[in-house]
Amino acid sequence: MAVGPDLAPFFTDDDALAQGLQAASVAGFDPIWRLPFWEAYEPLIEPGIADLDNAPSGGFAGAITAALFLRRFVAARYVHFDIYGHQPADAPGRPKGGVGQAARAILGAIEGMT
Repeated sequence: MAVGPDLAPFFTDDDALAQGLQAASVAGFDPIWRLPFWEAYEPLIEPGIADLDNAPSGGFAGAITAALFLRRFVAARYVHFDIYGHQPADAPGRPKGGVGQAARAILGAIEGMT
């Protein structure tokens, strides 16, 4: 929602992986955008009752707080995409309806790793 239906936002702590994804994104005409793990939002996923809160109240920074929440459970190299997944109108190469955002960029990055 934050970046619209044409741009797939992603999070990673791995700069080399992010650069590979960005290069594949450009080569595959599949736009993506790296968003930050904004450390100042960590307290939003620390509720007073449970161990963690994956949906903090207020509704702000949902993509970032989701990424911060998921990061706590991953020990390996990874990327978290927070996609919209719906094309509201026909566009070249993107028919109206459900869409697999970032699929070409991800595939291109994987092919570049081998």
